[in-house]
Amino acid sequence: MLFPPIDPNERFRARRAAVRRRKRLQHGALIGMLLVGVTLLGAGAQVVGGDGSSPTGPTAPESTPLAAAAASGPRPLPVEVRGVHVTLGLASLPGKLEEYLDLRQQGLTALELDIKEENGQVGFTPSSVPLARSVGAARTYYAPREAARMAHERGVYLVGRIVTFEDPILATQRPDLAIRRSDGSVWRDSAGLAWANPYDRRVWKYNVDLAAAAARLGFDEILFDYVRFPSDGDVDAAVYPNRGSLAKGEVIPAFLRYAARRLEPLGVRISAAVFGLSASRDLGIGQVPRRMAPYLDAVYAMTYPSLFGPGELGLADPSAAPGATVTEALRHFRRALRGRDALLVTWVQDWSFERSYGLEEVGAQIQAARLAGAKGFMLWNAEGVYTDGALALPAS
Repeated sequence: MLFPPIDPNERFRARRAAVRRRKRLQHGALIGMLLVGVTLLGAGAQVVGGDGSSPTGPTAPESTPLAAAAASGPRPLPVEVRGVHVTLGLASLPGKLEEYLDLRQQGLTALELDIKEENGQVGFTPSSVPLARSVGAARTYYAPREAARMAHERGVYLVGRIVTFEDPILATQRPDLAIRRSDGSVWRDSAGLAWANPYDRRVWKYNVDLAAAAARLGFDEILFDYVRFPSDGDVDAAVYPNRGSLAKGEVIPAFLRYAARRLEPLGVRISAAVFGLSASRDLGIGQVPRRMAPYLDAVYAMTYPSLFGPGELGLADPSAAPGATVTEALRHFRRALRGRDALLVTWVQDWSFERSYGLEEVGAQIQAARLAGAKGFMLWNAEGVYTDGALALPAS
């Protein structure tokens, strides 16, 4: 049976557009609240800073005791990864990061904190990545050393997410690093966002430089997201300078191999988020889990039921059967990763789209992941609001 491309279906585009609108409003509101908080709290607000220095002080070096500890080897993984996603805006609110870390009492073992988001913004100002400052990407949403310290004090494993090739800031400010159109202008997807060129090794270096900075500052794992080619918009009009002879399915593993060589000495694990259908068929975006796995410690499968269309995975309505959807999707991933050492972690849909999702639906996904032999799960909600009790669900 033939299915439509993964991204251009209207349900997916509508959800992405809604999420982006909410995040823009959220960022604006959070910045306003933060300014008020800074006014009230003065210099004592330690949540917002560069590499751990005060907002007005000099940029601190990244060679710290945390870096030395990282070099001794990766921090042990939790027995089961049970985590949540935290955006830059949420992390910038005084006390908010601590609230998420306090979910440890409800079963949290891991926290995914954004390093670089879909809009290209970087959460802190890494002294070792001048390109982040020169293009205007570096911000002061949170202090990474402090975030790592708080996580580790609570026994929480810290994952840093880097949105890799969707990067409107880098692509707009440095068109020479962007995907182009035939007339030389910067190509944009259906949401109007520019992408960095996955073939350009300068783009590789930029993202891995950010990853290395985060590793030295105490992050335990780097999760590369949007580590793929664009899937929506006029993809046929995209022009890739410096393309060379590599096919899309070879470029993404080559990037991950480069990342692994640079990051392994820093004692940080490497993972990648991939589409839920990427193990079932070639989506034409360069994500081939079996080829990617040799350079990864873990593959994070985005098996959100609401993003599967009718009939996919042999299910009439995947969103109505969240447990069965995850079961079927992960069955393909287990087959694709057979003989590979990479662990399997699943992203769990913890939001409602066309169909209301609560503890029963979220729990069905979690239990399906456990039965499929996944190392654990990460709850995803773009607004950072998670279902009470989901992290504490016992294995049945």
